[in-house]
Amino acid sequence: MKVTICGSIAFFKEMQEMKSKLEGLGHDVRMPPSELKDDSGKDIPITEYYKLRKATTNNESWIWNRKEEAMRMHFDKVMWSDVILVLNYDKNNVKDYIGGNTFLEMGLAMHLKKKIYLLNPIPETSCKEEILGMKPVIINNNLSEIS
Repeated sequence: MKVTICGSIAFFKEMQEMKSKLEGLGHDVRMPPSELKDDSGKDIPITEYYKLRKATTNNESWIWNRKEEAMRMHFDKVMWSDVILVLNYDKNNVKDYIGGNTFLEMGLAMHLKKKIYLLNPIPETSCKEEILGMKPVIINNNLSEIS
């Protein structure tokens, strides 16, 4: 199957590990890029970009141009895939965290009638009803359930 991994960039290391596991099971896998270009056009690691983004308060910063580009690129990956796998680990004292961007990707997948898999249960969040309406399959870290 064609699988797109979704989740917070804070989980980038876990995404890389998951990609390897899924490929070992025979899946074709896409995930966020490992690098983005900074304001001078130099490639920087996605984890460095994430830290810069979290620290940026300037609404006119180049950071938001890259954020838009990254979002559009990942939406394309969701459209390409058969299914998405959401890596929803604990983050910021939220169990099974699903952030805004991942929620958007899940909404796109639902609209495109793609199956949505959650690695862990649905978090207790203000958008829990919407996530329930997307009818994700909770796999509890059992990758063999992706079919």
